[in-house]
Parts: sequence; C-alpha cells; structure tokens
Amino acid sequence: MDALYIEVKGIVQGVGFRPFVYTLALKNKLFGWVNNDDKGVNIHLEGNSLNIKNFLDELEKNPPPLAKIDSINTKNIKIKNYNSFEITKSETTSNKSTIISPDMAICQDCINDIKNENNFRYNYALTNCTNCGPRYTIIKTVPYDRVNTSMSKFEMCDDCKKEYEDPTNRRYHAQPVSCQKCGPQITLFDKQNQILATELEAIKEITSKINSGQIVAIKGMGGFHLICDATNEKILKELRKRKNRPSKPFAVMFKDIQQVKEFAEISIKEEEIILSKEKPITLVKSKKNLLSFEVAPHIDRVGCFIPYTPLHIILFNYLDNPIVATSANLSDEPIIRSKDELLKKLGNVVDFVLDFDREIINACDDSVVQVVNDELMVLRDARGYAPTSLKLDKKVDKKILALGANQKSTIALAFEDNLVLSPHIGDLNSLRSMEYFQRTIKTFESFYDFRPELIVCDKHPNYESVKWALNQDIEVVQIQHHYAHVLSTMAEYKLDEEVLAFSFDGTGFGDDGNIWGGEVFLANRKSYKRVNHFNYFRLLGGEKSIKEPKRVALSLLFETFSLEEILELKIPTVEAFFQNEIKLMHTIWQKALNAPLTSSLGRVFDAIASFANIVQTQSYEGETGLQIEMAYKNEIKESYSYELKNGVISLEKAIKQIVKDNNKELICSKFINMLVEIVLDISKSYDLPIILTGGVFQNRTLLELITKKLEENKRRYYYSKRVPLNDGGISIGQIYSQC
Repeated sequence: MDALYIEVKGIVQGVGFRPFVYTLALKNKLFGWVNNDDKGVNIHLEGNSLNIKNFLDELEKNPPPLAKIDSINTKNIKIKNYNSFEITKSETTSNKSTIISPDMAICQDCINDIKNENNFRYNYALTNCTNCGPRYTIIKTVPYDRVNTSMSKFEMCDDCKKEYEDPTNRRYHAQPVSCQKCGPQITLFDKQNQILATELEAIKEITSKINSGQIVAIKGMGGFHLICDATNEKILKELRKRKNRPSKPFAVMFKDIQQVKEFAEISIKEEEIILSKEKPITLVKSKKNLLSFEVAPHIDRVGCFIPYTPLHIILFNYLDNPIVATSANLSDEPIIRSKDELLKKLGNVVDFVLDFDREIINACDDSVVQVVNDELMVLRDARGYAPTSLKLDKKVDKKILALGANQKSTIALAFEDNLVLSPHIGDLNSLRSMEYFQRTIKTFESFYDFRPELIVCDKHPNYESVKWALNQDIEVVQIQHHYAHVLSTMAEYKLDEEVLAFSFDGTGFGDDGNIWGGEVFLANRKSYKRVNHFNYFRLLGGEKSIKEPKRVALSLLFETFSLEEILELKIPTVEAFFQNEIKLMHTIWQKALNAPLTSSLGRVFDAIASFANIVQTQSYEGETGLQIEMAYKNEIKESYSYELKNGVISLEKAIKQIVKDNNKELICSKFINMLVEIVLDISKSYDLPIILTGGVFQNRTLLELITKKLEENKRRYYYSKRVPLNDGGISIGQIYSQC
C-alpha cells in the first residue's frame, strides 16, 4: 500500500472538483480525504499503487467540465491507515492563490429541472448547480464557500441542504444552491420603485410589457440588461433616443439556436460557440430585413446570444420575438449592478424593472467574440471567460499589478507563477468608471491577499490609471502602449524570442510625444525598436477628429494637395464642409493649433470612410472599420500604391488615387488590399515570427487576408485569440514585460 499527498492548483473551486475526487477515489478503492484551501485542492490518498496511478491519470485527463488545472504536485507521505474516503472541511491559510472561476451559463441538467413539473425547482428562475451559475459575480473572498458569497443570508431548506451535503449529487457544495422556498426571489417594479408582482407572475408580466412594445430592465448574472422587442422598429428608435445611442449596434438574445438560424447565417464553429458553456455574444452575419434595421444600422453583423440563465429561459416561454439585450449603463460607465442605481440613472429610459435579491458583488458584462480563420477570437473578455488565468514559465519575484489602458480597461495581476486578467472594466472616462476600476483592484487584492510591490502602467500622462499609479507609494514602471500590445500576444503564446510586430490601432502615446497607432517593431520580452510607421498627419481639432472622420480625411488631403487644389475637388469629404470651414481648418493645420501629429492606422480607416462617403461623423468607436469591412468585395483585386522610405510608410500616392475613385466598394477594397501588401512587403525583410496586434486587427476581413498570404509564404505568425488583441489585453502585455 502507498500513500500520496496531492496539491491541485488552478480553477478548482466551485466547479465540482471535490465530489469528482470523492467519486474517483471510491471508484479506485482508495482511502483518505480531499479538501479546499485558499491555494487550491488538497488530496490525501492511500491504497494500491496501480489504483493511485489510475486515479492520477483520470484526474489529469478528465477533470470536471468547468475545471482548469494549472498544476498537480505530488509527494510520498506516511501511511495513516484510513478506512474510508471523505470530503473534509475547507482550510484557510495566509497565502491565497486559488484562481476564481468565471460565471457559467445554465447547464442542460438545470434546464431540465426548471422545465420538469415534478421537480421542486420547476420554473425557479435562479436554479444552478456545481456545473453552472454564478461564481465571480457573487464572491467576496476565497475560499469559495457560501459564507464568502452574497448567498450567505439565504439559509437552505431541507431539500436543498440534502443535495448540498451529498457528495454524489451535482449540487454538492454548489454555493449558490437554492429553490423557490429558501432562495432569492424575483420581483417586478415600476419606475416609481413600486412592487407590481413577484415570482412567475412577475416574469409573465414583464414579458407582456416587452411584447406590447415597452422598454424594461432585467437583472442578469453580472448586471442589468435593457431589453425590448428586437423586431419592433418603433420601440428600438425610442430606445436609441432615450439612451442617446444613435447607431451603435445592440446585442440580440434569441430563444435558441434554431431561432438564431432564422435571423442569421452561422458557420458550424459559430454555432458551437453560441451553444458553448460560456454562451458569449457572438458576432455573425445577419439575414436581411428580419430584425429591425435599428438593431445594427448600416452593418450586416449582429451580436447574437442565447439564454444563459434560468430566468432568461423562463422569459422565452412567454416572449413572441428575439429581444435586444444591451448592457444597462450610462455612456462610459460600467454595467449597473443594483435596481436603485438603475432607477436613479436610467429611470428615464426604462418603463419597468425585473429584479431579484441576490446581490451582485462584482459586476461583469457579457463577453463578445467572433470567429476568425474558423477559431474563436475574444473581443471583450468577461462573463464565461474572465477572470482569465495564464501560467507563467517561471515564478515572479515581486507581486505585480498592471493597470491596462484607458479604453477597454482591464487589470492584471502576477504572483508566484500565476498571471490573472480581470473581466472587462470599460473606458475610464468618468468618476463612476474610476470608482469601478479601483473597486476591481481591491476585489482582486482581497481574493489573493495581494499587495502589489510593483505597478505597471501606460506612458500616457493623461490616463486616469497612470495618474492613480503615480499617486501610490509603490514602484511604477511605464510601458509604451503599442509595445504592450505586442507583449500581450507574446504572453498568450509564451513567446521568448525576437519578433516582427505590426501594432495597429487608434490611439497610443508614442515615445516621441506624438500619437502612435501604425507601428512596426522589432521586439522581444525586454526591448523594442520601431522600424516602420505610417507617416504622421495632423488630427484637426484633436479629440474632435475621432468623432468626425471628415476631419481626418481633410488632414490627409492637406498633406497631399494645395488648398486651391482641395477646394476644386468634387469628393464627399470636401462636400462635407463649407469652403470657409476648409480654409479655417487649413490655418489650424498650418499653425498646428490643437492639431497633434499621429501615425494611427485606426484614424486612416476613419479617413477612408469619409472618402468613400460611408461616414462623415461617427457615433461609436469602430463604426468606420465595421462599415469598410462590409463594403469589401473579394472580386476586387486592385490595390492602392504606397511608398516605404527610411522606415516611413507613406500614403501620399494612395490619397491621390483615392480621390479619383467614386465607388465605396472600390475604395474600401483597394484600401484593405493595400494594407495586406504593406504587411507582406515589410515582412520580406525579416526572417522572424510575425505578430499582428492592436484593435485594427479586429477587422476580420483584413486579418484573414493577411494570415492567408502569410501561410502561402510559409511564415510563422501569431495574433491574440484568447486574450483580447484590442486594449483589453494591454494589462497582460504590461505584466509580461516584467516577468
């Protein structure tokens, strides 16, 4: 007989790991115990050596579906002659390192429970088990026990307690377990905060409001959604008016995958992701004229997802159509967690609120993904995926906190050999967002008893996160924005070699004080050298030009033509201004008055949208890129000209050619084809692996065209898939620079 002590680290709490171990030990006729502590799961095994080997093989190869094992450490110990196997009480130490599990969509077993009239959880809208339900959003600290969650105030009834204490039941130690009798309750409120109905009647009543064309708010797993009928043009126009959201697309929740297929064209891979245990919002091609035009004006994509909570599933028993389900928040603020805050901030938007009394401790938005090259690409890392953990190739000698960027903010932590990325926080452009940013830091510090010894942040002097970092009495290292983009991709693939990196996005503070965004680097984990960049041009009016693509296009015209020549041009950009405005802008350009220099490729996309008369004023970030991608035609093979000279990518020739074209498909297609050629052209000079990173590469068409050409040329390349390649991955890159 042998005895073995086993330590398992990773996402191993709240995922049914102990009952899995218990069942596995009984199956292999082994004795001992299993427990949790704030580092992971500990196992004491005694028995036949072959049985122990079989136990370890299955533990490693077939863990519970929601578990993610980072390490299994074993050591031989003295036999204590146990005669049974038990699950023992959780232990607490001063060294917390258990990785917190993301929230998970309802599993099929729980769906069966709420649909079974003979089950005591029939139609109970907060049903869950070990394999699904809330985790991150309800936890205050580790270990993940009920007392440390927002379920602590709900005392289990005898039926729930029986399941909770049975190691062979899938609800064994499922901390949010409850039922109609003992758990959180559903309540419907009007906008005056008056109770109108409870439980199933509340659900029936709210669906009646949706069907009749009203705007409501419904509490989800990590925050509230604003919801209305996705086929009702009139109410969607009203929602846009009330929310002051002119054209930014809304996500749509469908009853099931069959209904998704009625409204959208989806691939096998997209179907797989929509149905996955994470159930993210997935960007797919919409079918024409079925959903309201107002869902996603001027684009042929729709962000679709299916019910991921029991409440959503019960709602669809009474809904007539798909629903818009968009995050309830004010512009630039995080998703709202509580009914009172929602009524205070969005009382003028919603007509009714459906709430339940399980508190959301940690807000968490819906994840957004797309399929590129038949693989998952995460665009917003949140519910279902985050917190995201990566294993470092060696332990860090300091506890490191990284603060990410100002847009699509996330934070990341490094301790021991763990690298943890927080869920999406949002844009840090408001006091409320900064409060949420700071609360997220405190939350993760609490999870891991983490006190940073080093803070890594951006170089931009006006980022709120940078100001916060410099006010802490802790060592600070600042990392250039586009280099952090490169490092985030390197971190995902654990690359430790020199690379040729194309870092293309909208905005980042450059080493020369200008706004970068079209950079090519030679880089490794410790240093970088800029070898190419798009030629600088001026942003007329600074930040204002980001909202007005016509200003960016006009600036590129100023770089290429004389004022007199521009005034004679009969193109959409020039026609979008009065002639005296153009003369004023020319003065601003000449004298560099509030007209900073930029090399941003993201801004060049804006200019192309203006030249093609797609958008002259945009209402949300990325609008120009989406519409340019929609206008791309595969049959158009021509490309605009460019010059590579002394490390500068000049588009002067391209601009001269663009003003002669008057077809948007032609302009957009030739522009994207040119970018593909630029990447290939520069790549030929370096025998190095290639990194494609930054928000510009969210453009699926561009990325797939480039990667196809690189494969044809047998080049090794990488782009982020699991970590967002937009600013949501910056904090991971900042951490990697110090590891």
